[in-house]
Amino acid sequence: MAKKILIVDDNENNRLLMSDILEYRGYEILQAEDGAKGISMAAGLKPDLILLDMQMPGIDGFAAAKMLKSDPLTRDIKVIVVTSLAMKGDREKIMALGVDDYIAKPIDTRQFPVLVEKYIGKA
Repeated sequence: MAKKILIVDDNENNRLLMSDILEYRGYEILQAEDGAKGISMAAGLKPDLILLDMQMPGIDGFAAAKMLKSDPLTRDIKVIVVTSLAMKGDREKIMALGVDDYIAKPIDTRQFPVLVEKYIGKA
């Protein structure tokens, strides 16, 4: 059974790029276009990994990460933040949320699947 990855990002092009890269490697991809839907899907579908954008309307990635990591149903799911926030101090603030890692956008399409595999193994 393929490992499931939930991509939570309001930008359809970002979701498509990450999906294409990971589906090619055999992962099952789930998508949510906002934080509220992502949290709901995570609790119900229990993905192996969540790729979480920080800047989204409504429930942003900061709030979503806090909710995911404080809920017993989702706290053990690996979370990698994928964000354009790359100013000094942003990485520290994001990692302090309890997430597992951080990737700056635009993503490096060669390193991206290597990082995913580091956390959940091959599909």
